[in-house]
Amino acid sequence: MTTLASGAFIDWEQLTGQPKLVVDLVSFPIFSAIAGLLTNWTGVLMLFWPVYFRGFRIPGLDILYPYFPRRVQVLPTFSGDGKRLGFQGFIPARAEKMASICVDKALMRIGSPKDFIHELDLEGIADFIAEVGGKQVQPMVDEIMNRENPELWAAVPRAVKNVLYQRVERQLPTLARRAFEQLGDNVDQLIDIKDFVIRYLRENPYILKDMTYTIAEPELKFMVRIGLLGAPFGVLLALYMHVHQSIPIIGWIPNWLVILTAAALIGVSVNVIAIKMMFEPGDPQPRYKYLWKQALLAKRQPEAAADLANILAYQVLTLPNLAGELLDGPNGDKTRQLLERLIAQEIHRQLGPTHSVVRSVFGKRQFDNLRIGATDAAVGLAPSLTEDAEFAAQQAKTIDEFAARKLQQLTPGEFMEMFYASVEQDAWLLYLHGAVLGLGVGAIHLALFGW
Repeated sequence: MTTLASGAFIDWEQLTGQPKLVVDLVSFPIFSAIAGLLTNWTGVLMLFWPVYFRGFRIPGLDILYPYFPRRVQVLPTFSGDGKRLGFQGFIPARAEKMASICVDKALMRIGSPKDFIHELDLEGIADFIAEVGGKQVQPMVDEIMNRENPELWAAVPRAVKNVLYQRVERQLPTLARRAFEQLGDNVDQLIDIKDFVIRYLRENPYILKDMTYTIAEPELKFMVRIGLLGAPFGVLLALYMHVHQSIPIIGWIPNWLVILTAAALIGVSVNVIAIKMMFEPGDPQPRYKYLWKQALLAKRQPEAAADLANILAYQVLTLPNLAGELLDGPNGDKTRQLLERLIAQEIHRQLGPTHSVVRSVFGKRQFDNLRIGATDAAVGLAPSLTEDAEFAAQQAKTIDEFAARKLQQLTPGEFMEMFYASVEQDAWLLYLHGAVLGLGVGAIHLALFGW
């Protein structure tokens, strides 16, 4: 069998004065280490970037796309409409799935929406609303009345107006506390936490990317460095190639094919080892099952849990987000109905002896409109709550501490399941990527050093 003993451009044996075995023992480890580093470095990049799909339109692709198998359609190489070919980072591309897993494996295990809401200082929030609203009572009431019936409001005696202002302002703290107490008790019906988190992370993939990268940053750096493990594989390959042709039957396989196959396997192997060491096993195992005994990320559960809790508290389950979901989410109408019922009851109680006077001045229809207008005005106070950065930060700190405490109570296996489940489905793409890169580096070695 013919063997090319030098590269396409350089005769390395003549140049170095060393036999082919020595040249291979030096070149194979170097190229294998390069392949491993490139594979794992670009693999980490592929997990996160680009955050949004980048690609180009291919005429006719949208016609063929519906006929592709579902497993092909969901590849991050296709745009959602099937019209463009390109790429999107695995994690941003799987935002909906990862958010669902995050909820199922983490949020639902550490607490229900009611648990999170009741961790907030509801009385403090109510008092804050009342304090802010107290300064706005007069213009708020004037706005409601002028919107509902400006002519009648202009005719109301000033004394009656003052009574309304005073009663609303005096009872606002009680009303706010009662409203938030009932909101907290009914929040499971008012917020679908899974739907909210999925929608929010899907609309904000940068948060999902930052969440994963921040939590697993040390392990991701290790994942790149372990690509150097390709070097000892290269030594083994060089030794094997020295005896390959002397092995019966197997020796008939061309050297170049063995090198390319081995290069692809090295690319896959360093990727597999890196991912397994990072995510498996969650709970410590005997050395005979796993040489590294426990996943690297699982060993840092307290720190990683604190990082995850911080992101959830300050970027996802924030006071502005929860307030927006309560008032404007899919179940916002239920929140408004609850507020309307409370306010309607409170207005009747607040008016007290002036009830008949006001009703006679406004008439039944205008009085009923007053109750509806008051709901909108009360809802309008919500932005004042979320605009106070210091107050919102205090509430976020409470959620942060609560979530961190609960996440740290999960077993390492439960904690790791949350992360590994989100990348396990697409791990084969990383392995395929490693094989392709390994093939490319192997081909370059063949061109430079022969076979």
